[in-house]
Amino acid sequence: MNEDTKHSEELVHSLNNPALRAEYAAPYNSYRPMFISRILGALLIHSGTLIYGHKPSYAKFKAIEVIARIPYQSWELGVYTILTALYSNERRAIDLAKLNAFSRIAQDNETMHVVVLSQIVQRLRCEGFFRHTFIPFLFAFFYFWIVYILFLFSRRAALDLNYLFESHAYAQYSEFLQNEGDRLKQTPITSDFLAFYGRNVRNEYEFFESIRNDELIHRNRSAHEANRY
Repeated sequence: MNEDTKHSEELVHSLNNPALRAEYAAPYNSYRPMFISRILGALLIHSGTLIYGHKPSYAKFKAIEVIARIPYQSWELGVYTILTALYSNERRAIDLAKLNAFSRIAQDNETMHVVVLSQIVQRLRCEGFFRHTFIPFLFAFFYFWIVYILFLFSRRAALDLNYLFESHAYAQYSEFLQNEGDRLKQTPITSDFLAFYGRNVRNEYEFFESIRNDELIHRNRSAHEANRY
């Protein structure tokens, strides 16, 4: 585990404390994204709700996590596209490199989510190929290019859109923990990928608790970065 990941895992663990989590969330609870991001965010979230319903579930989370990685991948491509024309601008290059460092950590984190969730869903046999595999991958393809183009013309709008998506994910995981907490605490979890990633959890409650915290961190970081533009 590198130092950046170690620091991130320490933050994730600290957010299990409700008071610390509320304090961490507070500065960006009232953040207001740009109008274009609110429109795109509403389309994104309402489309997901139409297909997967309002209620959180394992299969719905798998679909969410397939899509959740996409903005960070789009940002990374956008960073290198912009740098192609701005190699001589050191200040801009440093600014973009810092954003790119965040996007890489977030990509690895979201990949961990979807790999482990896929194993759970496969074990429970609670997914359908069309709804939970084909549609998320098709959506991810178009979402990648939409976010990429948005990033090139307005980095704030791209970051704002991710703030909205991560806010929705945070709310969904919070609801799932509240509704299914007792059962999740009695359900052990083992995963080679979790061990490889460096996340230590004993049961599904701790796993989903850590994902909830991840999404809050991504939400806050997206708003923090957007405020710079």
